[in-house]
Amino acid sequence: MPYLFLLFLLTSCSTAYYGAMEQIGFHKRDILVHRIEKAREEQAETKEQFKTALEKFAALTDFHGGDLQDKYEELNAAYEASAEKAEAVRRRIADIEDVAEALFEEWEEELGQYHNAAMRAQSARQLAETKHRYRRLITAMKRAAAKMDPVLAMFHDRVLFLKHNLNARAIASLQGELDQIQDNVASLIREMERAIAEADTFIRAMQQS
Repeated sequence: MPYLFLLFLLTSCSTAYYGAMEQIGFHKRDILVHRIEKAREEQAETKEQFKTALEKFAALTDFHGGDLQDKYEELNAAYEASAEKAEAVRRRIADIEDVAEALFEEWEEELGQYHNAAMRAQSARQLAETKHRYRRLITAMKRAAAKMDPVLAMFHDRVLFLKHNLNARAIASLQGELDQIQDNVASLIREMERAIAEADTFIRAMQQS
């Protein structure tokens, strides 16, 4: 029951928000494009943050002297920043899904309001095309988001290990794992770049139609 009440409350809040925005001329279509733009920016920033975390890890495995505590703190900060960025990306995706669902539901309902059959058919085609582009976009975004979890898990485990083993032997034990982490980060970055490209394509199509 608490879950259903929360779901109802969130849905009501979203409906009220979209209604208020429409009153000032900012429709669901505009909100969707805006949220996709913000998600695209968030993914670009997250991609750079994961690169930074990888660089910190690579620098640590090449450690040749100095303060190990400082190096650990740098790596931990890079991991925490990456985790925060990953969560921000997930929130952006959820926001996109929320407004997309509201937009498509409204669009479907309004198809029945046409008197002109040709105009109804054209609008229906546009809806189908928009849904198709949206599915490509959201699939790419979710695929990229899913790639973040194993990378974060790898960073988390190694940061935690170093927390209790700040010595040269522990650093040496991580050197053989660098290639695997680099491969995972590279795969993540490729998926993020695909998602960003899909966002660009979707935005252009929405602006042209």
